[in-house]
Amino acid sequence: MNKIVTLNDGSKLEAGLTGDPASKVIMLPIAKKSVFGQEAETLKLWGVDPELGRNFVEGLSDKFQVLYFDYEGHLFRNPQPDLLTPENISKDLLRIADEMKVNTFSYYGYSWLALIGLQLAIRTNRLESLVMGGFPPYEGPYKEMMVVTTKTYEQALNNHDNSKYQFEENISPEEFDWDNLQVTIDPKQTKQFVTMYKNLIDFDDSKIQAGLNFPKLTFAGDKDTIVYGENFGNVTVNISGLLKENEDVLKHFGWDVNLLCGENMDHTKAMQPETVLPLIKPWFIEKLLSK
Repeated sequence: MNKIVTLNDGSKLEAGLTGDPASKVIMLPIAKKSVFGQEAETLKLWGVDPELGRNFVEGLSDKFQVLYFDYEGHLFRNPQPDLLTPENISKDLLRIADEMKVNTFSYYGYSWLALIGLQLAIRTNRLESLVMGGFPPYEGPYKEMMVVTTKTYEQALNNHDNSKYQFEENISPEEFDWDNLQVTIDPKQTKQFVTMYKNLIDFDDSKIQAGLNFPKLTFAGDKDTIVYGENFGNVTVNISGLLKENEDVLKHFGWDVNLLCGENMDHTKAMQPETVLPLIKPWFIEKLLSK
């Protein structure tokens, strides 16, 4: 079942619901549409599955109902520069669930969509479980990401019409000049994430842990440490380091913690279906279906 849902800002998003109607529901806001041709080849160079959304949906829908949509893609097509707050995002996600006639559900998000899962969890009693990939649920790097997104927005403002820095096709990460990367996308697209992190700058994730009374899993690649250069504020976002450092605390609060090991298991590799599904699918089966 597919449906067009009107979100809180009036924009329209396509959501789908598939799988066994008698089973538990997993919300997947990470379900990007498949791409083909040259765009797919470029994504493969960067280690990104061009059919990421389809592979996640098909990988889980034999055991669960899957509520899927591409929230990030929607925001890039319909930016909310002044409205993208955790409160408004949570309202969007709950509206999607309502429109798809889903009452309770589990949630899987990666990177910033993982932190949104945590924000959703403290605003509703409808979550049955939560999986956060690529963003730690305890001592999250909110201040560092505020610096990065602010710098990104400033560059977008300065370079918006400067075609000199347009991204080149067929270039691999190894060949890319990261130190001189210039952001040229629409400033409205980048400002919305400044708005989001600005509203999280005083958020204390240590104070909400005791209230998360459902199964929880957090994971990251063991090489998930991003060192940003001068263009992005000279900050380090050490996702794997924070999970390692706080593993005992997280387990005390009931989190299952998994650091994925493997060759170059960085932020990008640890979000691909071939990496994630062997971890989260058995976990969801154990936590949701083995009762």
